[in-house]
This record gives sequence, C-alpha cells and structure tokens, in this order.
Amino acid sequence: MTSQNEAVGASRFPRILAWATACFLILPMLVIIPISVTPERYLSMPSGGISLRHYSSLINDARWSKSILDSLIVAIGATLLSVSLGTAFAVGAWRLGVPLAKRLRLLMLAPLIVPPIVHAVAFYRAWATIGLLDSYLGLILIHTMKGVPFVVLTVAGSLANLDRRLEQAARSLGCTPSQAMRWVILPQIVTGIASGAAFAFITSWDEIVVALFVTSRHVTTLPRRIWEGLADNIDPAIAAIGTIMILLTFAIAAFKTFRPQPSGA
Repeated sequence: MTSQNEAVGASRFPRILAWATACFLILPMLVIIPISVTPERYLSMPSGGISLRHYSSLINDARWSKSILDSLIVAIGATLLSVSLGTAFAVGAWRLGVPLAKRLRLLMLAPLIVPPIVHAVAFYRAWATIGLLDSYLGLILIHTMKGVPFVVLTVAGSLANLDRRLEQAARSLGCTPSQAMRWVILPQIVTGIASGAAFAFITSWDEIVVALFVTSRHVTTLPRRIWEGLADNIDPAIAAIGTIMILLTFAIAAFKTFRPQPSGA
C-alpha cells in the first residue's frame, strides 16, 4: 500500500508542478484586468465601483486608435515581407543542400543575436541619411529584418521532413518549377509558414526599442504610445489595451486547443 501511495504521489507531482508554473506565469498578468475597470484617472484597483471609460477611450481618443492602426499597418506589412523573403530563402537553401546554404542559414539568425539597441542606433543613422525616419516603410523594413529569421527557422523545420523525391516526381510528370512549388512544396510546409508568420507578426507588434529611435509623430505604434503614456501620465487605458490583448491571446489559445479535430486525425 505504501509503494502504491508513493507511486500516486510521484505521478501527481509533475501535474502539480505544471499548474504551479502556469499560475506563476499567468496570475500576475491577471491583476491588470481589475485595474482596467477602475473609475479613477490613474492606475488603481477599483474601490467604489467599476467603469468602462478607459475602454471607450481606446475608440474615442484619436491617439489610441491611430496607434493601433499604425501597429496593424506595420505588423501586417512586415509579416507579408518576412513570409515572402523567409520562405524563398528557406526553400532555396533546402534545394541547394550544400554547406554554404547551411552557413547562410546560420547568418540569418544574426538579427536575433544582435541587441535591439544596436539595430536602433544603426538604422537611425542609415534612415536619417536616406530619408526613411518616421515613415511606415522604414519601420516595416526594420521589422521585416527581425521577422525573417523566425520564418526561416520554422519553414526550414518543415522542409527537413519533406522528401525531395516528391518535387522530382512532380517535375518528371511535367510540372514547371513554379508549379512544383505551388502544388507540391507549399502545401507540405504551410504549417511552418503559418508559424513563422505568427512569430513575425508578434515580433513586429511588440517591438519598441527601434520604434523609439526611428519614429516620432507621423508613425506612433501601440508599444510606443504605451511607453509615452507611462512616461507622461500613467493612463489606465494602458491596462484596458493590455486586458484586450490578454483576452485575445486566451481566446486564440482556447480555439487552437478545443477546436474539433478532423475525422481522420
């Protein structure tokens, strides 16, 4: 009986540890939810009641709505470019399969290794010279550079499990290189492309260090707006936008977890 109890306790320990770790990571973030409904004009826990005024300010205040729109424009543009360039590079390196391609793939990780402040200073000087400071194009290009490595990694992982003979068989049956790419390769690596696109979008959406250097008044992304709100006046609308992002994240995770599986899965 003792050994059985010990076995049950040993089997429960990893589960308890997993739940404790999840609570440690999630519970501090949930504190922002009650702060977002405070009736006060500063960050505080609601005491005499709750108010949705800070959520309405995200729509009625032109500064917040513009920042959200700017972040969406930059993130979508950077994601599209990152997916196009990263997928093309990964497929090209996969087709070559030579040591040089592997070295180039490692070189693509440089934007993940170099500190963001170095990127910020370098691009500030370069963009000031060619006139791309405080522009959508300038920020999209920088975020593309940061997003491409994620796409390369995820697509390369999908290609590692792809049999090269599939493309050869398609070519032998009369497919052109572009047709083989569309009909054979891309359907097999669509999961890797989607994962890379998600990472590229999140990286662009959250990036702030470079944005503080290369943007000013014309382009004000949401992270920059939050930073300015913390520096000038701690606006509870920051808690409201944080709550919305947390709820969206949970909704996406729940959809991925509980969506019906295909019958053949």
